[in-house]
Amino acid sequence: MSVIIIMLIGSLIIAGGFLIAFLWSVKDGQYEDEYSPAHRMLFDDTINNKPIK
Repeated sequence: MSVIIIMLIGSLIIAGGFLIAFLWSVKDGQYEDEYSPAHRMLFDDTINNKPIK
């Protein structure tokens, strides 16, 4: 029975760590992507206008 309590406490500590990391990343602006990279590939880049031979 004591093993279950130890594992429960350990899992709550790990889950709390993940929650803190998630809240920190949201506060830091990790998920504020105004222009998604998935849409960037649909538009042509005009960096190099040389014709391909």
